[in-house]
Amino acid sequence: MRILLTNDDGINAPGLQVLEAIARGLTNEENIFIIAPSGERSGVGHCVSYNAPTQIERISENRYSISGYPADCVLAGIHHVMKDDPPSLILSGVNRGNNSAENVLYSGTIGAALEGALQGITSIALSQYLGPESKKMSNPFNPSITHGLNVIQKILDNDKHTDGGYKVFYNVNFPPTENINGVAVVPQGLRPNTTFGVNPFTTQNGKEFLFIKGGNQHVQVSQKSDVAANLSGYISLTPMRADLTAFDRIADLEEFL
Repeated sequence: MRILLTNDDGINAPGLQVLEAIARGLTNEENIFIIAPSGERSGVGHCVSYNAPTQIERISENRYSISGYPADCVLAGIHHVMKDDPPSLILSGVNRGNNSAENVLYSGTIGAALEGALQGITSIALSQYLGPESKKMSNPFNPSITHGLNVIQKILDNDKHTDGGYKVFYNVNFPPTENINGVAVVPQGLRPNTTFGVNPFTTQNGKEFLFIKGGNQHVQVSQKSDVAANLSGYISLTPMRADLTAFDRIADLEEFL
């Protein structure tokens, strides 16, 4: 098994070190390739550097940094660095912070896994939910460190290759506690009224700036979802596709038109 590792927190992020250790439990070190952004690229989603070239720098054996985005890293791995023997698995993360619910739509961690799936490769995004208990841990990534390999192995044992349509990729979120209750296979959720906003700031010379701010990540939800599972001490596993069609609205619109 040849594995491509990437993230959106950058080449020096501690979560990438966690992911590398997990990957060593799946294959030999020479089959692990790390291609990650040169700096933090959180919140870029599935962005690609379509209108500008990206610089790729070899840091060490099988380790590269990219000046672009997480999806660029996946493309660089498949079509350049590993083109003669492409990866059979892409792992993205481990993100510092959850990629549950609405966060999925902004996440570069998810964007990398999405690109991998579009390229026909089994892809898994992994994220570590943070909370009050995380500060008490010796390492806030401990839930990922302890359970990451087992979850990935279970996914690989049940990964199905179907002909036609968008390939499934997997979104895994580890809860902000070391008291893990198990793994819950759940849909993507929605935190009520939890959206991005802005904090305006005016400098002394009258220039105005806007700082983007996120919403409360610990809103309790009632629906069976990734958020509900994570805040209840479960590792959430959500199978996803790139298809954004609202199938429940097709019949209504057809009738209206």
